[in-house]
Amino acid sequence: MMLAMNTEILVDAWKRLLTDPRKSWVLFEHGTCVVLTSPDGDLAEQATKILGEFGPVHAGSPAGDFGVINVKGADGWVVTGHHQDVLTYVGPDEPSGQEDFAVGLCGRSKRHQDGTELRVVHVEDKHGLSDPA
Repeated sequence: MMLAMNTEILVDAWKRLLTDPRKSWVLFEHGTCVVLTSPDGDLAEQATKILGEFGPVHAGSPAGDFGVINVKGADGWVVTGHHQDVLTYVGPDEPSGQEDFAVGLCGRSKRHQDGTELRVVHVEDKHGLSDPA
């Protein structure tokens, strides 16, 4: 069983990883972040619905696929899945190896946990901010 990462560490990591300061996002307990491209209403509820559908892994389907992004200037990796706005952070000490396959499996497993447990730990609400002129 994987232990949840410290929420403060995860929030800090996502604040550094997400480059658009106007994006709203919701963080789940095991490091999965749902970026809300069209935030509306209750952001936690909106993100929970997306992650509930696109978080759980189903073998032999696109839900089992993953990609690994090596992030420059940050420790760890971002693991993608079959929804472009669902991303999972994997810290440098988490995977069993440093190769993309081990990192991807770790991130996919964390996404699955978050997609089935659906425990929101942080909401970054930026949808009230106006675009700079």
